Amino acid sequence: MLMPKRTKFRKAQRGRMKGKATKGTNVSFGEYGLQALEPGWITARQIEAARVAIVHTMKRTGKLWLRIFPDKPVTKKPAETRMGKGKGNPELWVAVV
Repeated sequence: MLMPKRTKFRKAQRGRMKGKATKGTNVSFGEYGLQALEPGWITARQIEAARVAIVHTMKRTGKLWLRIFPDKPVTKKPAETRMGKGKGNPELWVAVV
């Protein structure tokens, strides 16, 4: 699964997604591309599932470029834990689109 080798900080703030992207919206490599219609998070598992499905459909006849990388950790507190006591541990990695 995709994740950074190392990061400066273990936990990141959630941030907010507003407006449309102005950079990285053109197809740089190849002839076709997928574009998100609304902002959101894409997890590393979703990226891998899309990659496997596309490679399976192409049957190894083309080349696939992934231009997103999940570099944002999302934290989650354990089940049945009371509120407070700090932020939870990193659970998964997401790419902001």
